[in-house]
Amino acid sequence: MSEEQAEHFVFTGPVFEWRGPAPYHFVEVPSEDAADLKELSVEVTYGWGMIPVLMRLGETRWETSLWPKDGGYYVPLKDFVREAEGVELGDVVELGLTVATRDGRPVIRPEDGDGPEEDW
Repeated sequence: MSEEQAEHFVFTGPVFEWRGPAPYHFVEVPSEDAADLKELSVEVTYGWGMIPVLMRLGETRWETSLWPKDGGYYVPLKDFVREAEGVELGDVVELGLTVATRDGRPVIRPEDGDGPEEDW
């Protein structure tokens, strides 16, 4: 494995609904991962603190952006993802997250640690 590693996180959390003009479903990024993501945000944010990411839930992969909220981040779960994986409100799910640039490429930084898994 190369010395360069993608910024990759794996975490679990419950699916919750935010009721705005249109309802959205989210999973909150754990606070310890949110602190690391906040440090990376200056390199990749495209405004309003949004962080572009490549996501994995089960067999489904998609591109989205983390929503900043109260010092942390929320992962929006698109309808097609929830439908493909049979995810319901309140389910606890495991998510894989790779920080991306605005054009969808993983952010690579020279650091020690685990990178994306081979099948990522």
